[in-house]
Amino acid sequence: MKLRQTVPVLVALVLAAPVGMAQDSLVDHVIKACEADLDRYCSQVTPGEGRILHCMAAHEDKISGRCQYAFYEAASLLEQMTVAIAYFASSCETEIDTLCADVEAGEGRILACLEENDAEVGDTCRQAISDLVE
Repeated sequence: MKLRQTVPVLVALVLAAPVGMAQDSLVDHVIKACEADLDRYCSQVTPGEGRILHCMAAHEDKISGRCQYAFYEAASLLEQMTVAIAYFASSCETEIDTLCADVEAGEGRILACLEENDAEVGDTCRQAISDLVE
């Protein structure tokens, strides 16, 4: 799928979804794809503080192709999300600072603020919003 096609979905997840939803979906995807590998190599590892990820890295030469691909997909998606968020933030920096400075980030509040103040949003920011949510 082309980046331009996936960016709206990613930004919608990040900007409009409850905090952590996109991350939880990625984690769930990787866990499902790696379930057998996790059971085989890391079942004795106490979750938290990246210990399971370190365990999987320690066994990277043995994990299944399905699991490796899930990690690749998750990393790729996170990279795309980062690019989309950076594009939105840089395009709308002035508007976010001036119109939405008191708005707590997360759960789509910044985007909602910009939409509420549409008349004051500049063309660059308006275009970025359009690019990302259409």
